[in-house]
Amino acid sequence: MTTRVLLVCGSGASSGFMAANMRKAAKKRDLDLKIQARSESELENYLNEIDVLMIGPHLAYLEDEMKDLVSDKVKVILMNADYYSILDGSKAVDHLLNVIGDK
Repeated sequence: MTTRVLLVCGSGASSGFMAANMRKAAKKRDLDLKIQARSESELENYLNEIDVLMIGPHLAYLEDEMKDLVSDKVKVILMNADYYSILDGSKAVDHLLNVIGDK
């Protein structure tokens, strides 16, 4: 079953680069992930289409607000600045898998 992941950042630009790198990392591992990126202002348009929400570290101040928006079934992950700042898709996928329990 495909896990639907949405990355959000301020404008969708940095999360777009991260999503592309995560897709490459997931493909190398043969993982069934659908990874998209959008700006935080678009989140409400995707609430019924995601299983996991990954938030850019610079939006940590919005984490609680975003958790309130999504269903209890959606896992919310605040991405780590260490891998986000260098757009390390492999480490982001590791973080995702650790949280969703798919190690």
